[in-house]
Amino acid sequence: MVETMDELIARVQNQLYRLTDLNDAMNGIRVTETSPDGSVSAEVDGNAALVGLRFTGAVSKLSPEEFEKTVVDTARAAAHKAFAKRGELITAFNEEATGWSPDVNHVGTAIRGRR
Repeated sequence: MVETMDELIARVQNQLYRLTDLNDAMNGIRVTETSPDGSVSAEVDGNAALVGLRFTGAVSKLSPEEFEKTVVDTARAAAHKAFAKRGELITAFNEEATGWSPDVNHVGTAIRGRR
């Protein structure tokens, strides 16, 4: 419970800063995954949207079906990692908001440090 208007304003500003930090950290997520054979690299953002796709000469050894599977599997693996990073950020944010974490300042630093 807040006792003064100044405390309320400070609390709201702090929450706004935390939300801004979380948003910045989530927007900063970029994950690149490379296929096991090294032929395909896929880069995704924090929403798992494909933002980059690179191929090496090794793709010439793949059949069309293998190529398709390699691209899809590589992009899927990158998306999975991006969503895992998002989940970590949201968990840290929620733990800080509820005071659940034993070291609240460390959690806030973790969110801001992932930009």
